[in-house]
Amino acid sequence: MIANTDRRWQALAGAAGLLLLGLFVIGAFAALVTQAATIDVGAVLGDPYIAGVVRFTLLQAGLSTLFSLAFALPLALALHRFRFPGRSLVLRFFLLPQALPVLVGALGILAIWGRGGLLSDALAGLGFARLDVYGLTGILLAHVFFNMPLATRLLVAALDAVPSESWKLAGQLSLGPAATFRLVEWPAIRSSLPAAASLVFMLCMTSFTLVLVLGGGPAATTLEVSIYQSLRYAFDPARAVVLALAQVLITGIVLFAVTRFAGRVDGMATLGRAATRYDRMSTAERGLAGLVILLGLGFVLAPFAAIVTRGLAADLWRLFGETALHRAVLTSMLVATAAATLSLALSLALLFGARARRRNAEEAGGRGLYDLAGSLVLVVPPIVLGAGWFLCLRQVTDVFAAAPYLVVATNAVMAMPFVMRIVGPALSSSAARHDRLAESLGLAGLNRLALVEWPATRGALGLAFAFALALSLGDLGVAALFGNQDFLTLPLLLYQRMGSYRTADAAGIALILGIMTLVLMSVGEKGFARKDPE
Repeated sequence: MIANTDRRWQALAGAAGLLLLGLFVIGAFAALVTQAATIDVGAVLGDPYIAGVVRFTLLQAGLSTLFSLAFALPLALALHRFRFPGRSLVLRFFLLPQALPVLVGALGILAIWGRGGLLSDALAGLGFARLDVYGLTGILLAHVFFNMPLATRLLVAALDAVPSESWKLAGQLSLGPAATFRLVEWPAIRSSLPAAASLVFMLCMTSFTLVLVLGGGPAATTLEVSIYQSLRYAFDPARAVVLALAQVLITGIVLFAVTRFAGRVDGMATLGRAATRYDRMSTAERGLAGLVILLGLGFVLAPFAAIVTRGLAADLWRLFGETALHRAVLTSMLVATAAATLSLALSLALLFGARARRRNAEEAGGRGLYDLAGSLVLVVPPIVLGAGWFLCLRQVTDVFAAAPYLVVATNAVMAMPFVMRIVGPALSSSAARHDRLAESLGLAGLNRLALVEWPATRGALGLAFAFALALSLGDLGVAALFGNQDFLTLPLLLYQRMGSYRTADAAGIALILGIMTLVLMSVGEKGFARKDPE
């Protein structure tokens, strides 16, 4: 129940958010469709290269999802069964790949698994051939590194959601590990697998940076990378348009299937508080679980250790004196701060619009439009948005002069699905708990925002701002499309140094970027998140 004055301004905010978002997303899509009308789509579709790109995109996404879940399942079971000091810390470590800029993670993976990596050195020392991770192997490895921890946390959250009575009954009946898995654990995991699989598939399907760095050639190219190459290198707008439309079509079908059959994915932003279990593990079972956890932890942390080690070995003092680094740091911080602020503003506008629309329980369906708007970027990925505006603006102005604004806007929209999922529940909970009291006290407008919404949501707002900041800071996709000597971000500078084989500089920049991301995330989160009143 909200006052009429509040409902009016919230409805206006929601409408303004929808209008701005619609203009940006639909504008890019309309530019692609307009271009498609002037080209021979049939001839382009018949291109065997494009068919190969589509097949490889689906293949790598499917295999990445399969491997991520296959490794996440035993790890989640081990983490849930084996209680030990520091378990919460391990779960926090599994958040790190999500916070790490993708390009930095790729460099860490190469430092461990690449031809000049730690494992290759060890194999060469034993007389074996060095590893070659470029191509499908490297892409799968990188996708498992980024998505296996996420899937693990989702499965642990599903196990934590099992009613305590089930764990208590399993303990009273002295069920063994196999029976506990069959009767208690598997039903919970099975219900969450479709949502987890679909989320990982979508992330792998729209992966850009990892494929660009680790793809290794035309045979291992996805739709997003091919769109970028068509515009920046081959300058073939016809091919770029067809690839972009194919990307939108496939992601749209997958997203429809996800929302229709897989259900919601929740819990990835929580620490997965442990449920109380009453089963007892034997020494051998504890040893096996500990080994699984150690292997999983080693797989996740090894690239971080390599980034720190190699970064510290670089000539950091020389790098700190470079003008290019100063410009890149300043540009990245300005872009990330602006994108996170814009993403938060747009997301809040849509969430308030959804609240104004939901006057009562019967009108709850009205929120669907706002939820759908916030998830548009899942259907129209950032590189497709960038391609649409690239093709549109090149006819009326200098595309590269508009780079800062387009990168900020695209990064803001890219973060919205995450921001809305973090802030939305806190805002809904605040409304459910305080609407009647606020109404009875006559709280409305700014007074209500300051006394009711802000204390109840500041923690979620801080986490969402920090997450959006990290996403924008580590983004390479749209920045690579529009980047030039006048607009240089840290990921773009890192990619340039990798491309020119200045690996020591790249390691130093990766360390700087990784530390910047973690520090800014921490400051952004803790700056908001003081103790919330109950």
